[in-house]
Amino acid sequence: MPPARADYLAPWWAAWLHGVPHRDLRLQPVPAAFRPRDPEYQQSLLFLGLVAAVCLGLNLLFLTAYLICLCCCKRDEEPETKRPHACCVTWMAVTAGLICCTAVGIGFYGNSETNDGVYQLLYALDNANHTLTGIDALVAGTTLRLQGGLEQYLGRLSEVLAPRADYLQTLKFLQQLAAGVVLQLSGLPAWHGVSAQLTALAASAAYVEYYRWLAYLLFFILVLTVCLLACLGLAKRSRCLLTTMLCCGLLTLVLSWASMALDTAAAVGTSDFCVAPDKFIMNQTESEISAEVAHYYLYCEQSLSNPFQQALTVFQRSLTTMQIQTQGLIQFALPLFPTAEKDLLGVQQLLNASETSLHQLTAMLDCRGLHKDYLDALIGICYDGVEGLLYLVLFSLLVAASFSTIICATPRAWKHLAGRDRDYDDMDEEDPFNPQARRIAAHNPARGQLRSFCSYSSSLGSQSSLHPPAQTISNAPVSEYMNQAVLFGGNPRYENVPLIGRGSPPPTYSPSMRATYLSVTDEHVRPFNTEFPA
Repeated sequence: MPPARADYLAPWWAAWLHGVPHRDLRLQPVPAAFRPRDPEYQQSLLFLGLVAAVCLGLNLLFLTAYLICLCCCKRDEEPETKRPHACCVTWMAVTAGLICCTAVGIGFYGNSETNDGVYQLLYALDNANHTLTGIDALVAGTTLRLQGGLEQYLGRLSEVLAPRADYLQTLKFLQQLAAGVVLQLSGLPAWHGVSAQLTALAASAAYVEYYRWLAYLLFFILVLTVCLLACLGLAKRSRCLLTTMLCCGLLTLVLSWASMALDTAAAVGTSDFCVAPDKFIMNQTESEISAEVAHYYLYCEQSLSNPFQQALTVFQRSLTTMQIQTQGLIQFALPLFPTAEKDLLGVQQLLNASETSLHQLTAMLDCRGLHKDYLDALIGICYDGVEGLLYLVLFSLLVAASFSTIICATPRAWKHLAGRDRDYDDMDEEDPFNPQARRIAAHNPARGQLRSFCSYSSSLGSQSSLHPPAQTISNAPVSEYMNQAVLFGGNPRYENVPLIGRGSPPPTYSPSMRATYLSVTDEHVRPFNTEFPA
């Protein structure tokens, strides 16, 4: 059992999701420990997705039963009962639209939180990978420098300083110290295997996260588009838009339950990891590094001793001794053997570079850097990541509820539109105030229409050749009609062309047209009075 941690505590939602019952496809209980490669554990996560699929089936079954009952239980509604049903449909659509907009807002927030958490994990993995590769590079570079470069310098110095046995003994001692340093460096763990795993994990996480974020963004656009179609269909009373919205709504309903299944499984699996991350990491790295080294980096407590302290101490002491011996050779042997100056200075520069590498290696092997990256990764994935997944689950539930409401309201809206069409069909087509009759007349120009005798632009001869039917012509003064127009229309509407020979009440004329109307009327009334006596 790992000791309690003081710097990391799993969030309460991760502990709550970890407590969700884990069962395989045979409904047998499965341990909740995070084991992504275990078939039984994979079945437990798949079981959660199947629960969401069952909920989708129940939802579709409920909608089907509702639509069947609505079609089979048609009642003859009284006219006064139609308006409350229309209000009910309107309020259902408004409520569903508000729920849908709220769901999209929650979804945007959850998608952003999950994306932030994953990218914080990727940033921490990249930093840790950079540290591990840097350790390997320093160890490899120092080993190559001491084995290759130092051996060449010492070989040439042995030839130059061959007359002095004491100087040859010093060179041999330097060679032994270098061999001891190389031996200690070879005892350090090789991180290339762990680094390769971190690189593969980061690449896979980045790939999946990019397409997950993009898919949810497109899903949000689809949800808003379907809501807009529903609003336009109800506002314009368009059956085509309502039919399109119904099909897209069913698709969105299925996608919402599918996304909830994926998010639930991902949230539960991630929470299982967040509750006990140390145990999983130690099990994964036991073939690459020792348990002592893994424990040192995972907990980084002051009471824990550095497992690399002995190797670094030997490196430091050996390097100091080698620098002292080299400085003595430069001081005493160089005046006697001037040709050894280049090689002795080369050894000194090599030891100085090795000392710099030692300081860098000591800083990189310290647990504080890697432990900070480890905590950043845990906080990113367990806090922001799992929290964002929970918001996405809530988004999916709200979308499913809103679109179920919209699908239930669509048949009632359809019946309401059909009722309005029947009301128009019941109107008298001969009624001049019926808008339906006006539309029919506009689309059927061949229908019999009254002939007009108001072509004032024609010649007077053609006007005299017209023979209107016998009608009683009102000789009421023009001012009387104008006064009536003022009373009923508000302002007198002046006509540019007088209606000659019409039985309908004459319109109001402008002052310039009054004289023309009276003169033309007198010319036509006389022949009509003689031809059609009253």
